[in-house]
Amino acid sequence: MTAQLIDGTALSRRLRAEIGRRAGDLGAHGPRPGLAVILVGDDPASAVYVRNKVKACAEHGLRSVLETYPGTLAEAQLLERIAALNADASIHGILVQMPLPRHIDPHRVIEAIDPRKDVDGYSVLSAGELLTGLPGLRPCTPLGCMALIESTGVDLRGRHAVVIGRSNTVGKPMALLLLQAHATVTVCHSATPDIGRHTREADVVVAAVGRRRTLLADMVKPGAIVIDVGINRDEQGRLCGDVDFDPVRERLGPDGWITPVPGGVGPMTITMLLANTVQAAEAAAAAGGGADPASVASLSH
Repeated sequence: MTAQLIDGTALSRRLRAEIGRRAGDLGAHGPRPGLAVILVGDDPASAVYVRNKVKACAEHGLRSVLETYPGTLAEAQLLERIAALNADASIHGILVQMPLPRHIDPHRVIEAIDPRKDVDGYSVLSAGELLTGLPGLRPCTPLGCMALIESTGVDLRGRHAVVIGRSNTVGKPMALLLLQAHATVTVCHSATPDIGRHTREADVVVAAVGRRRTLLADMVKPGAIVIDVGINRDEQGRLCGDVDFDPVRERLGPDGWITPVPGGVGPMTITMLLANTVQAAEAAAAAGGGADPASVASLSH
């Protein structure tokens, strides 16, 4: 028998219903949660991601503002626009779609966003809140991964979790969230000599490197939980993750759990973006219309 699927689409649907209820409560007593999405350039994948985010907002009672700019937009102009959105009380979240054109510094752009509106959870302040255990806005993909793990009913306390990947957007925050859940965490990366030596001992494996067949069947133990963050394409052009799905699912057995690609982590990332936007709007409402850091810190997922 094979491992049980963790259905990200179904879980996302349940969570979005609650997000919609919270957004409706806010809208009944003031402005609806507002998300500004900025797209610079004409990257096709970015355009799809942005369209899905705007659609999700419309479907769940959030207000979205989509702003598109040519790839020639000057960095100073983008920073000026972000400053205006920071000052707009009807906007509770600001998302600048990555990647940006080469002439724009992504770090400078992220740090220009008011931390109380940093619904991507990428700013230095957001990272510091996560590192020190303070509640706040968390990166959406790792937050979605945690929700997927929690949906299995497995208690992470004392479990061994291995994260493959050390990016600022997924790998590092994923490791910190697992630590907060009282797991013992190992982080593997391109300089790790034998990744399988670590993953074969893991109760949870999160694969997040963006390389197909990073995690093979002989690298996992039966009964483990495998979360596949990767988005790749196989020889036939079909979407696949970082995990060699069918052999790994077979190896995990009936007591194991695995996320599919597509239909696993992907839907959860957008769901957590909506949740972060509502959280920021709730903080602003609690502060009387203008969010303050203390109110944001008091709200966690």
